[in-house]
Amino acid sequence: MKKYLSALALIITGLLQSCEKEIMNYDGVEGIYFAVQHGDSWGNERTWPYQPYTAIEFIKIPQNELTVNIKVMITGPTKDYDRPFRVEINPDSTTASVGVDFAPLPTEVVIPAHSISTLVPIKLTRTSDLKKKQKTIGLRLVANEYFQLSFPHWQALPSNTSGNVVRSFDASLHSIRVNDFMVKPAVWPGSVQQPGNRESGQWGDFSQKKIDLMCELMDLTYTDFSSTETMPSILTGLIASTCAQYLVEQFNMGTPILEDDGRLMFIGNVPWTSYLGVPYVPKP
Repeated sequence: MKKYLSALALIITGLLQSCEKEIMNYDGVEGIYFAVQHGDSWGNERTWPYQPYTAIEFIKIPQNELTVNIKVMITGPTKDYDRPFRVEINPDSTTASVGVDFAPLPTEVVIPAHSISTLVPIKLTRTSDLKKKQKTIGLRLVANEYFQLSFPHWQALPSNTSGNVVRSFDASLHSIRVNDFMVKPAVWPGSVQQPGNRESGQWGDFSQKKIDLMCELMDLTYTDFSSTETMPSILTGLIASTCAQYLVEQFNMGTPILEDDGRLMFIGNVPWTSYLGVPYVPKP
């Protein structure tokens, strides 16, 4: 028994020594860095990679203003007092306009006492030109008497693999990419048959004009089309029949609804065939 106890004691001692080697005090700079993480929906901050950008799609947001909180963390020990730092606009990577696309940045942000992180609020505004082009807000941290810049050459952590991994970037810089583009949503029971470009299915080909009509007639939002939970098959059928009835009524009234290429809009069981790029020609 003594031999077994001696052996166990040696194993425990070895493990403790190993832990002491692995748990080392931080000996780098006292600094700050952007610590924004995002990735796959099934992941979390334990698996999401750190990212040099944040993507904002206003098409998925019902309001016209949004405050994005950008996380900043520290390296080095915590302190028992507040420590301020500044964030500036990086003109080299900014295409958005202050006062139009976003509000002026706070003049000062604080790492609270006993804390290792804080959030920088950036207030965004939906503008009409975001439907046509993406705009970028470039941010950069500014060193001061409290903080240096921790990771100008950030290397991706091997454990963070749940999402798009950017292997190397400057963690003192961050960009916010903003757009209001409308793309084909996850649920769209329609297609275009080839060859010939003929629309088929319940809803035919996707277009912004068509989904805008659906939302108006059925009191829906773009996010309702994002999954089968919010857009079950019974609802897709109801949309098809209701919108088709409306399109037929407009046609019979002499005010047909046309797509941007001039063809009659196709939804559900309308009594006409629609081909992409072939405009509707009224009968004389």
